[in-house]
Amino acid sequence: MTAGTPKLPIAVAIPTKNEGLNIAEAVRSVLGHFEAVVVVDSHSTDDTVKIAEECGAEVVTYTWDGGHPRKKQWCLENVRTDLDWILLLDGDERLSPGLLAELRAAFRNPDTPKPAAYDIPLGYWFSGKRLRHGYTIRKRSLTDRTRCHYPEVGDLDAPGIGEVEGHYQPVAASVGTLTHPIEHQDLDPVTAWFERHNRYSDWEAWLEHHPQVKEQVRQVKSRQGQLFHKAPFKPVVSFAYMYLYKRGFLDGRAGLDFALAMSFYRWQIALKSREKPARR
Repeated sequence: MTAGTPKLPIAVAIPTKNEGLNIAEAVRSVLGHFEAVVVVDSHSTDDTVKIAEECGAEVVTYTWDGGHPRKKQWCLENVRTDLDWILLLDGDERLSPGLLAELRAAFRNPDTPKPAAYDIPLGYWFSGKRLRHGYTIRKRSLTDRTRCHYPEVGDLDAPGIGEVEGHYQPVAASVGTLTHPIEHQDLDPVTAWFERHNRYSDWEAWLEHHPQVKEQVRQVKSRQGQLFHKAPFKPVVSFAYMYLYKRGFLDGRAGLDFALAMSFYRWQIALKSREKPARR
């Protein structure tokens, strides 16, 4: 950012737990561009906090009590509440230069009416390669906290998710769309991806045995997520959609690996959901 360029009137909140390999890049991508950059850490046992502070971020500690609010809603309620707008950035994400420029254009005139939230595309990296095709994801990462909230779905007892809201979006009365991406570039080994998705599949399988909660989650997913939520034969549909329909094959080996990994994730959910609830 050049000298004299005003900072964006947005608080960046970065929820973390053991993101030592990633946090420096996340902080550096936003520091100096926004009014506040706050790392919200859940008692990391690695050097996440030390690195974040050395990079210039403010660090606050979050302790989950097992109820609501969970971590992202807590950020909306507690992180720099003097700023209406808040951008939630995962510890393994960073802003692209194009997105920064787009945000500056959107917030140049404070009097211009804005939607309550913005959906932002996610540039996904897998096994060290940026995927240009395959699965397309949009995250509702930028919200006006005075007009948005995360829903309190009935999954507090579900395994696999814990302190952070599940795979659903904050509720917003109106939503705009930005075109440049947040880059999701996890520097942890691919085993970390499989460990996370093993936990996520526990949550998804639990939902299969709790249809009322599953319907609550479906209603607050993205439109794409709602459609896929109802699809039969999800492992096969997932692979066909990402690798063939969305041309994931153009990403070479990484595209194949990612399509297979996501198909395996869907297979895990189906297999776990077929177990009797008493066995989990």
